[in-house]
Amino acid sequence: MQIQIPEAVGGIIDTLEAAGFEAYAVGGCVRDVLLGRRPEDWDITTSALPGQVKCLFPRTVDTGIAHGTVTVLKGKIGYEVTTFRIDGEYEDARHPREVTFTPSLEEDLKRRDFTINAMAYNPKTGIVDLFGGKEDLDRRMIRCVGDASQRFTEDALRIMRAVRFSAQLGFDVEEETREAASRMADNLQRVSMERIQTELVKLLVSHHPEKMRQLYRMGITRVILPEFDAIMDQAQNNPYHCYTVGEHTIHMLQVIRPTKVLRLTALLHDMAKPQCHTVDEQGQDHFYGHGEAGAVLARTILRRLKFDNDTVRRTENLIRHHACHLRRDKTIIRRAMNRVGIDAFPQLLEVMEADTLAKSDFTKQDRLDDIQVIRQLYEEICRDRECVQIRDLAVNGQDLIRAGVAPGKEMGNILNTMLEYVIKHPEMNKKDKLLQQFLPGGG
Repeated sequence: MQIQIPEAVGGIIDTLEAAGFEAYAVGGCVRDVLLGRRPEDWDITTSALPGQVKCLFPRTVDTGIAHGTVTVLKGKIGYEVTTFRIDGEYEDARHPREVTFTPSLEEDLKRRDFTINAMAYNPKTGIVDLFGGKEDLDRRMIRCVGDASQRFTEDALRIMRAVRFSAQLGFDVEEETREAASRMADNLQRVSMERIQTELVKLLVSHHPEKMRQLYRMGITRVILPEFDAIMDQAQNNPYHCYTVGEHTIHMLQVIRPTKVLRLTALLHDMAKPQCHTVDEQGQDHFYGHGEAGAVLARTILRRLKFDNDTVRRTENLIRHHACHLRRDKTIIRRAMNRVGIDAFPQLLEVMEADTLAKSDFTKQDRLDDIQVIRQLYEEICRDRECVQIRDLAVNGQDLIRAGVAPGKEMGNILNTMLEYVIKHPEMNKKDKLLQQFLPGGG
């Protein structure tokens, strides 16, 4: 079977073969082409040793020379060329202590994680599929190469990668692979949080974020995100909800736009509900204050998972305000824009809309209609450049100094009072009117 490969990849393979070596495109790029997807990267495996690869190409970078990888530069694009290898003993559930180069393509392929990632391609030989990868693509199945327990012992991150690939491709995890991953989930404690974070985000922004449910059922969230386990069984006995907190969260993940911050917000927005849970005299569940408590908990979780400060700040902000009560009132909307941020406000509306879509039908359409009108009013406020923050006031600190106000707390109080007044009365955002109303003698 012939597949299309980039000219540069074909050129690298031809150069290696002309020098007497074997060479193949390998791994995810072969998988993606067979699925009709555009590969993000093209990797090449070869019988040539790293030093031999470097001698054959004028521009190379030693990206992983100890593990046999040399990056060959073609124009502005780099292609990783790695020598056939056998991995030695894994001593940290992630990396082999050493690698041994081998002349055997089969030995190289059988060390790989999943059958769909263990296929190679050469224009002359065609597809080399020693472990049923093509069949598993047809079956839409994620299956380990060889013994699943061995693969997960070598690299515990593969436990998460199995579900992540399942989410990205819409595949199922094969039974033996799933059972081994479940048995060995505790090994994820030995994997760095940075690597866990990367796999989690890829799953969340995929077409199938509902695979979070599989992470839970396989015991993976118990290790990497125990707060998720706590919400899966948390009931919500009130008219607005028809799911547990966890199932509501999963349904919300499925309807919100697939950006990192929005999907993280959906994942974490109700994490604090178990700690805020109360029951009234009628037996209805309430979760007062879960927005603020959830923001605090989200910050703790995101920092534990080593997210960058900007992601933490933006996610925490949306969670803090996701349960606020907005109405079709420009004053209320301007105040909310001031608290949340002008740029973040449309994302907050996306969160509220997705949150509503994942609830029961009780008042659902009314709330969705409200959100649509609020979105229109927000756009009008932006279009008319109405003041919602201190820097948009017609009066600034220099104006107050010239009027005799000393820098410090008093100045801040005056500006905040002016802002609150202008938020209620946007037509009053004029320097002379503000100075006349808020300063003795009119400034």
